[in-house]
Amino acid sequence: MRQSRWTPSIIPAGEPTVYLVADDFGRMGRAWREADLEAADLETVIRDLISGEYKRPTRVIAFNTGEHWSEDVSEDVARKIQSRCNLQLTDVPSHLQEFVDRYAVLDTRQFSLRLVQP
Repeated sequence: MRQSRWTPSIIPAGEPTVYLVADDFGRMGRAWREADLEAADLETVIRDLISGEYKRPTRVIAFNTGEHWSEDVSEDVARKIQSRCNLQLTDVPSHLQEFVDRYAVLDTRQFSLRLVQP
């Protein structure tokens, strides 16, 4: 009889994606900041970054244990921060400027549109 190597997961189905921020504390070093499980979603992390909860963020990582993946989402987060500041007609907060400059690489290409006569 053939044995199965599959084992049931102890992770509940529908596990949310969690976002963690690495913060730079200068001479004290860098650390992954503690986050409340219910407040580790993307929207909360972006709000906390903008409000100054993190002083010198260096990286944002997303992971989902239920789906077995993790990814550096720093570029996406930096672009969202830049976009929100642009929409609100405000400058990127000074504590986030280095993070946004490093990761929010703006597409500077200019596209020309062909004029078509009706």
